[in-house]
Amino acid sequence: MSDLHTLSVKALAESLRSKQVSAVEVATRFLARTGGNPHNAFLDIDSEVTLAQARASDAKLASGTAGPLEGVPVAHKDVFVTRDFVTTAGSKILQGYRSPFDATVVQRLAQAGMVTVGKLNCDEFAMGSANENSAYGAVTNPWDITRVPGGSSGGSAAAVAARLVPAATGTDTGGSIRQPASFCGITGIKPTYGRASRYGMIAYASSLDQAGPMARSAEDCALLLSPMCGPDIDRDSTSLNMPGEDFSASLNGSIEGLRIGVPKEFFGEGLDADVRAALDSALREYEKLGAKLVPISLPLTELSIPVYYIIAPAEASSNLSRFDGVKFGHRAKDYVDLVDMYKKTRAEGFGNEVKRRIMTGAYVLSHGYYDAYYLQAQKIRRMIADDFQNAFKKCDVIAGPVAPSVAWKLGENANDPVADYLADIFTLPASLAGLPGMSLPAGFGENNMPVGMQLIGNYFKEAQLLNTAHRLQQATDFHLRQPQGI
Repeated sequence: MSDLHTLSVKALAESLRSKQVSAVEVATRFLARTGGNPHNAFLDIDSEVTLAQARASDAKLASGTAGPLEGVPVAHKDVFVTRDFVTTAGSKILQGYRSPFDATVVQRLAQAGMVTVGKLNCDEFAMGSANENSAYGAVTNPWDITRVPGGSSGGSAAAVAARLVPAATGTDTGGSIRQPASFCGITGIKPTYGRASRYGMIAYASSLDQAGPMARSAEDCALLLSPMCGPDIDRDSTSLNMPGEDFSASLNGSIEGLRIGVPKEFFGEGLDADVRAALDSALREYEKLGAKLVPISLPLTELSIPVYYIIAPAEASSNLSRFDGVKFGHRAKDYVDLVDMYKKTRAEGFGNEVKRRIMTGAYVLSHGYYDAYYLQAQKIRRMIADDFQNAFKKCDVIAGPVAPSVAWKLGENANDPVADYLADIFTLPASLAGLPGMSLPAGFGENNMPVGMQLIGNYFKEAQLLNTAHRLQQATDFHLRQPQGI
């Protein structure tokens, strides 16, 4: 089959089950596509490991013991620890690190039969909005290699958009699945906080980090999200003790009468005209499908930026203290005592953005500033969550932009990190509230760059979100389009 790399996750799974193609053939095709590491998307590839997994999948397919995604390739964002691949979190401080165990998300997708192609580039410790903060170089956008793919899951988004893998894992702390999905013209979903285990996911901000799938369609995301979710309470104290769910079962449901909330704060000043035009067109499609648009308000949207950039760095300053050169990872060569070793190890191992956020976090937690900054931010976080609950009294799903603009040029914000922070304004509120959110292709803007629509649901409404996205994708072809030369 010459078009293997263009097939969806669902089509690949069906082709493998019907013996039209073998898992080894599929793995070989995708490994060949990663040659030369297009877009600098991968940080580690081991063809021997991948082909061994593919051979094991072929044996299960032959014996009738195959999982639902048996033999389908996947690649993992490099913040998920893996036994068979190096895990760096995009940082020099973990260069060459190999974990003794797999993250729960990695383990569960393997149990579903997926074959790992490799580890994907990301902003260092998932801190960034453009994937320019990786210690191993920036990722480029397959739609325009002079532009960013979004961050921090930029390697995941670029790999799926460039058809290097049919699906990938990502993590979303403040929008890091949704924003790169939007910039690269693919689909990605962040489930309700706690639905997917954080065990083995290198922590940035523990009360915000959440794993999710990235693929070309909502249908494919549903296939991955089903095995990814489920309780892991023995290993992850933030894991919800609720059973897994087959998210594919709810696809193709009617959205007649579905109330789609349109926040006025998401469509005001600061939203680029090309992005707004694409979203307006997509919202009209929803009306044609029988949905009703309902005006709503999320009045604390603007405050989500200062709240997030207080809470997340505060948690990061604690989480990253484990990287000290003592037990694992990089250690400075020349030092005079233990404290000197700590200082030099971290100075050498951490990049500028990570240092910036650690220092910010340490500051807001320090004596005399905790009450003024951190405590106030937590109070407003609760108010943001309350705003959403008030909105959901009037609507079932909330729709809006993922980012104010299409992907910007590489290096455009190099001297202005706050510009990157401001680009998160539409994704941060759902993250602070712990709500499920997703991005799906909704059209094209400036220079034919993809525009994503964000859908936000109430707690545990992933199935409704995926169905809402799926119905739009049945009516449009934006998710089927691909960059030139793919």
